[in-house]
Amino acid sequence: MLVFRGLPDRAEVSSVLTIGNFDGVHRGHQALLQLLVREARERALPATVLTFEPHPREFFAPESAPPRLSRLREKLELMAEAGVDRVYILRFDAQFAALEAQQFIERILVRSLGVRHLLIGDDFCFGRGRAGNFDLLRQAGETWGFGVEAMPTLDFAGERVSSSAVREALIAGDIEHAERLIGRPYTMSGRVIHGNKLGRTLGFPTANVQIKRNRAALAGIFTVTVGGIGATPWPGVASLGVRPTVTKNGVAQLEVYLFGFSGEIYGRHVQVHFLHKQRDEEKFASLEALKIAIDRDCEVAKEILAQHRIPVPAL
Repeated sequence: MLVFRGLPDRAEVSSVLTIGNFDGVHRGHQALLQLLVREARERALPATVLTFEPHPREFFAPESAPPRLSRLREKLELMAEAGVDRVYILRFDAQFAALEAQQFIERILVRSLGVRHLLIGDDFCFGRGRAGNFDLLRQAGETWGFGVEAMPTLDFAGERVSSSAVREALIAGDIEHAERLIGRPYTMSGRVIHGNKLGRTLGFPTANVQIKRNRAALAGIFTVTVGGIGATPWPGVASLGVRPTVTKNGVAQLEVYLFGFSGEIYGRHVQVHFLHKQRDEEKFASLEALKIAIDRDCEVAKEILAQHRIPVPAL
């Protein structure tokens, strides 16, 4: 998959295109990407995605923007798995926000991306003041010679699938519900970095996973598996939060204790798959009380892993 930051002045090749933020790449996004790839293969054209960085809501109201479900790298990896050929990442800034809907069609869709067929969600709006919609795109398609198709919002088990619904499930701690909406375990990825080694002194050495996002949509203690360190995901228990017992800086950290693991993984890029939330983060009166709680968390995690039929390596 080819990834471009910015747009060409003129398209080198025509495209079958979809547009969106694809935060979380949930079941609805996946269905749209499947349709995109199928349409592109039938036309022998590249399946192309136009996405934005930062998220428009982060540009217009950064203080109230919702936490992201996925980092850009995570989205790109999932798009590649879906069969997308090209992704254009367009910087969302004041100049772009001021672009009129008709200018968006002519400059970006027609001239820069050479759109032949456009697939959008049924609630897609664009251009200054969100003035552009499906009807305007359909009229433009008749003028410029491209087809336009709107995909209705996906319902799964009677519920509307959306990034907001996934985010609400994660915030509520209902990891299983989020997984049903996404179609896979909710995952955060990052590089294993050096921490303050406190877990090691407590008898629970942890992998400190770098999280490059302002806020996470979930917090607490979780049963997890971790990809990127073995032939199959490795079972463990994770803490995601500000660690109130040992620090006051308010910076969130993701730490994972891997059952029965003793290898060296610093610098490794890993994927933490969240299976179940065990409890909220707590502030304990002492490190000894924290150690007792971690030991209890490990036992609970092993019970959850057994329910998922995931074997736990011996210590």
